Amino acid sequence: MNHIDIASRRELFVDDHLIDRFDGDAHLKLHPPKREDVVFQVTGPLENACSGVYNVLVQHQDNYLLYYRGNYPTGENAGDHSDLQTANVAISDDGIHFNRPELKIFDLGDGGRNNVVWQGIQAHNLVAFRDANPDCKPDQRFKAVGGTGKDNLYALYSPDGFQWRLAQDTPLDVPGAFDSANVALWDAVIGKYRLFSRFFEEGRGRAIQSSTSDDFCHWTPPAPHRYDEDAPFEQFYTNATVPVPGAEHLLLSFPMRYVAERATPVQDISAMDYPGTGDPGMAGMTDAVMMSSRDGVHWRRPFPEAWLRPGLDQRNWTHRNTCPAVGILPLRETEWSMYVSEHYGWPDNQLRRLSLRPWGFAAINAGRRRGHVITKPLTFDGAQLRINFATSAVGSVRVELQDPDRRPIPGHALDDMPPIFGDRLDLPVSWNDNPDLRPLAQRPVRLRFELTDADVFSFRFAD
Repeated sequence: MNHIDIASRRELFVDDHLIDRFDGDAHLKLHPPKREDVVFQVTGPLENACSGVYNVLVQHQDNYLLYYRGNYPTGENAGDHSDLQTANVAISDDGIHFNRPELKIFDLGDGGRNNVVWQGIQAHNLVAFRDANPDCKPDQRFKAVGGTGKDNLYALYSPDGFQWRLAQDTPLDVPGAFDSANVALWDAVIGKYRLFSRFFEEGRGRAIQSSTSDDFCHWTPPAPHRYDEDAPFEQFYTNATVPVPGAEHLLLSFPMRYVAERATPVQDISAMDYPGTGDPGMAGMTDAVMMSSRDGVHWRRPFPEAWLRPGLDQRNWTHRNTCPAVGILPLRETEWSMYVSEHYGWPDNQLRRLSLRPWGFAAINAGRRRGHVITKPLTFDGAQLRINFATSAVGSVRVELQDPDRRPIPGHALDDMPPIFGDRLDLPVSWNDNPDLRPLAQRPVRLRFELTDADVFSFRFAD
């Protein structure tokens, strides 16, 4: 019988990739993030209601860098193709309080006392990352893509994240529609760069495509994302794709979903500086969804509902709002942070922090009526099974190891394990007070989870 070798990887229950069957009340459950405080707000003469969008969070040494759209000229002869657009950076030592440094790189009539890192059309949607490629040249440690319009995406390099230069004078040889945030990253699992970019797909509209590269300048022809047959046929304005920290073989994407046929329900938009109404293509409501992939082309969407809704704030119910930033910051041991732009088009355009459980995007779940989840046959490396789980006060989790024919392995049946309850990120599982699984390593086994009012978010085998 075929089996999946997970070695010692941490596996998340964001899809049914490892699941063979659900019994009873068991199912996959999405765990949306929680909105926290506003951490950044546009201000001053270099920023406006169209600034503070296409945000990117990058961890560098002891600081966090926030890249965002700065100046966006509006009015006649302005907009996406203006050379006066800027990309700006803010700095934080805690991921919560961000300050604008005076970089003195571009003199915009202020003696360089601003936080602009790039000026030109590439600033429209400059998306940067710190390159973890071990063969990366020091003067290219930071990389970015930016541009706008049809087939007009550029690559940029920087040694420090502040001083940038074009990798080449001409756009990349990648077709697409690049007037939103396109994401490039280094994928250590495949040893290549990935590029997730926007194009217009016939019959769908705004969609996502994937390319790879060995050198960041020469890219494979883009492959359109593929979805399960039962996935909703929807438009994605952005993608915000990231490898999961500590589970980098898994890619998560958080597109801003674009619903073109809906107009704002807000009655009074007179205070908006950039309402967009009346301009072609500027209507439409947006929220955010989540999907996952293990190859960057085939994407799973077991959760068609919103990952993040616009919420009670009425200024999020106008166009181009609830746009997830790129990046996951593990600010605390028990909490990860992500970010979302709000109030686009309004004078108080802002960035809000989101909090979520580490590896807690989704879970296998059952209510009080109990359920069971049985995995496909797996092989593993390691001496212990460790789980990330949470229960209620009356809830519990038990785990049984089975052979590929679903027969309990002696000494590792449900009755050999007392129910566990509580809330832990990485708890070792034990049978008859014995957690040692080394005799079973590299043997195909199934995991059978018994859940009562409980979630299991992830698991791994470890030494």
